[in-house]
Amino acid sequence: MRIATSTLILVTLALLLGCTVWNEHKPTAWTDVTGGESLERVFWHEVQARHWPDLESRMAPNFVLITSEGTFDRAAAIEHWKQLQIQDFSLGELQSQLNGNTYIVTYILNIRGTAHGKSLPTTPLRALTIWQRQVREQWVMLAHSATPLSSSSGSLK
Repeated sequence: MRIATSTLILVTLALLLGCTVWNEHKPTAWTDVTGGESLERVFWHEVQARHWPDLESRMAPNFVLITSEGTFDRAAAIEHWKQLQIQDFSLGELQSQLNGNTYIVTYILNIRGTAHGKSLPTTPLRALTIWQRQVREQWVMLAHSATPLSSSSGSLK
């Protein structure tokens, strides 16, 4: 009985330490992608790091970006993002739904940085991205939308 109790205590301690000692691994490269959330984290990391060739290779030729400023095709979207100097970003309320070879990812985006030399608004953005697995198992972004979150906005239930 004493050995069983000691073993149980050791196993419990090991599990507790395993959950609290090491920080969560946040993906920063396309090879780290395991699902919808990691696709978004890597995407924003690429924008922040200004890795335009890597980012462009993950955008469909018919990609569409929708913001409060308008609708952008693939080339215009890249130019739009090139204006950003992202210091930090965070994703919240993230929901990811897989349907066949397509992820639909929705979340609240907070970005700290500048655009055109001016500080970005602190208003969070409601974002939606559609990712599709294509040739050679590569995930490609089909569409992205980011609009300011209004105080009366509700969550999708």
